[in-house]
Order: sequence, then structure tokens, then C-alpha cells
Amino acid sequence: MMTASARRASVTRETAETRVSVELTIDGTGRADVTTGIGFYDHMLTAFARHGRFDLSVEAAGDLHVDAHHTMEDVALVLGQAFDEALGDRSGIVRMGDALVPLDEALVQVVVDISGRPFAATQFDFVGERIGDAPAEMVPHVIRSFATTAKLTLHVRQLAGANDHHIAEAAMKALGRALDAATAYDPRIAGAVPSTKGTLT
Repeated sequence: MMTASARRASVTRETAETRVSVELTIDGTGRADVTTGIGFYDHMLTAFARHGRFDLSVEAAGDLHVDAHHTMEDVALVLGQAFDEALGDRSGIVRMGDALVPLDEALVQVVVDISGRPFAATQFDFVGERIGDAPAEMVPHVIRSFATTAKLTLHVRQLAGANDHHIAEAAMKALGRALDAATAYDPRIAGAVPSTKGTLT
């Protein structure tokens, strides 16, 4: 069984479009040091770490002269890979978690299964095309990209909301809280993998 102190990973990805480095500790305190060049994305990732109690460092440089797409996507892919690596064989974890998070008029629900099967279903009703310096359409894309490399199943639903900033921030807080619950150790299963298949990888 992995110890809490072992659940960390460092991942770097470099392409012709971006250079991304992520350091993640699952059993952290919510410390975040995030620099992507996209202010609102930094804000979202910081909220994700703070409310998930993950320690997270992200350094990214991308082709922002084109647009934010490549940078946001690649950061999500690397973050997901770091989660996958930090979780190891997923033995002893609760596996599933959910969170319902309000932010003023917005209400977002996230349900996660650390299943080893990448899937994401998102339901958002954004009002505008941009949230600060980030395209609104990238919020669900970031979630899907993260789920792909983290190898988990995600369902994210906006239940209420009229302010795009509030909706996106509530989603990232809920994602952090749901993952915090799902990655917690369950002492009742004594390090066993919580699957009838015997594997979650």
C-alpha cells in the first residue's frame, strides 16, 4: 500500500506549441503556485488545488499569440498525467466521490470515479464567449482533457448560474472536492484495489 507521503508526481511535457511542468502532491494542504500566462486559468487551477487540498505547482509557456487553446489543453493533460502517476495502482482509495458547490447564484455538481476508464460528460450554459482572458468553450475541454490522462470518469453539471466566472469557478472547486473525497484512503479495505476486476489502471 502506498503511503500518503508517496502520492506525488512531477511531469513535464514539451511540444512545438507548449512547455508545461507540473508538480503535484495529492495529500497536501492546498498550496498552489500556478503560472500559465492566462490569468483566469491560473485562478481556476488555484481554486482546484485549494479546495482539493492538493499541493500544486504549474509552470507553462505556450503559443498565446495564437490563442489560449494549446496552453490550456496541455496543462490539463499534464495535470491529469500527474494525478495518474501519483495515484499509482489506486489501492486502498475510496475511488468515487461527489461534490455540490455553490458560488453565489451558481451551483455545480461534480461526480468522479477513479475507474481507469477515461470519460467526461459536461453540461454548462455559459452566457458569453470569454471568461476574463480564457475562452469559455475551453472549460469543458479542460475537464475532458484532464479526465483522459488521469484515467477517470467525470460528470460535471451546472445546476444553476448566470455569471460565467461563478459557474467555472464553482466547477473547479467541486472538481477539487470530489477528487479529494475519491482519493482518500479507506481503512476498511486495507490497501485492496476497490474493484471487482482487481485493477483500476
